[in-house]
Amino acid sequence: STVPVTTSGTTLTESFTTTSGTTSSNFTTITTTTTTSEITSPVSTSTSGPKATSIAVTIPGSESWWLCNCTKAICIEDNKIEVIPIICNPPPKPTCSNRLSPVPVIDEDGCCWHWECDCYCTGWGDPHYMTFDGLYYSYQGNCTYVLVEEITKKVDNFGVYIDNYHCDAHDEVSCPRTIIVRHETQEVRIATIRPNTLEVEVTVNKQVVALPYKKFGVSIYESGINRVVEIPALKMNVTYNGLSFSIRMPYSLFGNNTYGQCGTCNNKTADDCMLPDGSIAKNCETMADHWQVVDPSKPQCSPGLAPTTVPSTTTPQPCKESSICELILGSVFEPCHKFVQPEKYYRACVFDSCVLPSLDLECSSLQIYAATCADQGVCLEWRSHTSGVCSYKCPPGKEYRACGPVTERTCKASQQNETSAKEVEGCFCPNGTMLYDSGVDVCVKTCGCVGVDKTPREFGEKFTVDCQDCVCVEGGTGIVCRPHDCPKPSKNGCDGEGFYEVNEVNPEDSCCPMVTCKCNASLCTAKAPRCSLGFEVQSHIPSGHCCPVYQCVPKRVCVHENAEFLPNSSVFVDKCQDCFCTDKVNTSTQLNIISCQHIPCNTYCEPGYERQPVKGECCGRCVQTKCAIHTAQNSNLILSPGEFRNDPYNNCTIYSCVKLHNQFISSTSEITCPAFNEESCKPGTVTFLPNGCCKTCAPLDSPTPCSVRQRRDFIVFRGCRSADRVVMGECEGTCGTFSMYSAEANSMEHSCSCCRESRSSLKEVELKCPDGSTISHKYVSVESCQCQDTECSNPQSNGLQSREGQDKASALNRIKRAISLTSK
Repeated sequence: STVPVTTSGTTLTESFTTTSGTTSSNFTTITTTTTTSEITSPVSTSTSGPKATSIAVTIPGSESWWLCNCTKAICIEDNKIEVIPIICNPPPKPTCSNRLSPVPVIDEDGCCWHWECDCYCTGWGDPHYMTFDGLYYSYQGNCTYVLVEEITKKVDNFGVYIDNYHCDAHDEVSCPRTIIVRHETQEVRIATIRPNTLEVEVTVNKQVVALPYKKFGVSIYESGINRVVEIPALKMNVTYNGLSFSIRMPYSLFGNNTYGQCGTCNNKTADDCMLPDGSIAKNCETMADHWQVVDPSKPQCSPGLAPTTVPSTTTPQPCKESSICELILGSVFEPCHKFVQPEKYYRACVFDSCVLPSLDLECSSLQIYAATCADQGVCLEWRSHTSGVCSYKCPPGKEYRACGPVTERTCKASQQNETSAKEVEGCFCPNGTMLYDSGVDVCVKTCGCVGVDKTPREFGEKFTVDCQDCVCVEGGTGIVCRPHDCPKPSKNGCDGEGFYEVNEVNPEDSCCPMVTCKCNASLCTAKAPRCSLGFEVQSHIPSGHCCPVYQCVPKRVCVHENAEFLPNSSVFVDKCQDCFCTDKVNTSTQLNIISCQHIPCNTYCEPGYERQPVKGECCGRCVQTKCAIHTAQNSNLILSPGEFRNDPYNNCTIYSCVKLHNQFISSTSEITCPAFNEESCKPGTVTFLPNGCCKTCAPLDSPTPCSVRQRRDFIVFRGCRSADRVVMGECEGTCGTFSMYSAEANSMEHSCSCCRESRSSLKEVELKCPDGSTISHKYVSVESCQCQDTECSNPQSNGLQSREGQDKASALNRIKRAISLTSK
């Protein structure tokens, strides 16, 4: 509206400055006179029809209103107007209890600003917490807990929660697994896919979503290695990367109105360990367990119960911390020390390296400290100093940067004005390229088009994808496609047995199939023949045909008795021949020839054996026909059955041979001579006994002496023996014996006599037995000897069989007699 104001120039009557909070204003007093001028306020007026008429407005005294450019007008009285230009002086910078830098916040008048300590809560490791007001503690619960909720509910269904789990083998320490953000109708979950990694998955109301996501006042996007949940209406965001989380909330909206494991945001640590009932716990470790929430997947958790024991936040025993932890206090992070105190992060790192040395959880302390430093404007390259322990690997096509933009520049927003000075670590497009779009993770050199195949295209580029002919155009949807045109297939008939038509991918155009003839051997009717022994089936497919042609060809082997033999292998024909398969081929049979040779015979037989033919054997067999006796003088005697022979070197040894039940038995008999004293004989009377072995005395006048001989020897009976040698009388000598032919009787006449006892006596001797007892034994002693006639002629037998039987009996008697002499 147009307001007429009567003035007569402007006179500066007084100037002064006032301070109210952080706002400074210079007041100028304006005195109005009779000149009329207009002050226009920004109210729409009609531009059509008759010109708007001026309307006089009476402004009561002391009323004020904004003009423009942070200028305020105040009506004093008597048409006096004070025009006050707002001049903002920098307010003093407060100290935040969380040791972070305060942030400037615009006043409600929109002209000046003031400092506020934002609500900033972090958690990392196994896990360690830093409350909104900077109080540090560790808590190893494995349930789902409240991180932030409002004390006085102003936002519908609002809260941030954490799901922890035991991440060590002994279930003693925990790690964050899922961050849950609730806002009105949506529940956002950022869950770790694999424990202790930076791989996460985002779901909204239990449905997996792709990033960036924006719906119903909630925005979710990637920022470096983090996933960020942002609620613009509340000016808050939650970040999580699988190892650490952070929650940033404005003090102006949430100051003195938060509780949970992140504490009360009021720039005082005294009440950060507040319980759900409003009381203050002795320590935050005890407080943290009271913030359990109902989780159906964890029936063991009971919200509201006090913990049985206070979890320990110190290592159970001294240990040598990881050298990585020293980086926090060293020169790598030194530029950040004056902005963010490192001691609490160092203590958390030492705890993780001692309790869980195998999980490399100490990297999370360095990571959250570096992220907090970056939030304060100090970005550091630290991972390269960890000797690869805390290294981060980017996917193909991306490169790691410790200090990258919070929101990466894209083709779709290439002209955006990035005012944030903060930086984050993560994987970014290489220099000379940019991200095509926040929802299309493809790095491009020039902005063109990117389709579902994730391949960047330049404007005007033509290509085929999913059998559609496409072109990349600027504007519109970017890619315009139409169905791919294929030439009409030519008609090719497939003649010949076994052929059939098939559609194949054209190597020159994969979208247009081509008809080709294929061979299917199962459609062939010809069967392979059955070949005789020594032959095999061979097939070949003539050029231009599908079905094979069969024929039997020789296998180049020998065949004998339904068996095949390879060349140079042995062939058994019979055991009297040595046969083998040759390489030569019989032209009529087409089989290899078998060559045979008779096996040579060894005709030598051991002494006493003769080679005789045996049925089924090629060379006969050595069969025993005589006894072979090996004498003591290493000579061999060959005796026929029934034959006796003296040892050539010892007449007292007699060898004999007998055949019993097809067994040749040889025996050796030793003649034991009676004791003989040659001195007892008269000169010239020493002679041999008939056995030709033993000597004896013969009377000079008698060719057949027969006399008593005294012999001293032990008597043994049934194992008992005489104590001394006993004198025994024996007959010794030769008597007249002859066999001569009598012409008168026309037969052989025999005269036989032997030296026998003529008088004897019975004597007794005492024998001692092995058991110490004695027995009495009687024996016969010869008193006198003489020659006595005996029967020496047998009636002649009429038959040869009887004589042979007598000869056999005589041979047996001689053996028995020789054995008897040996035993004596």
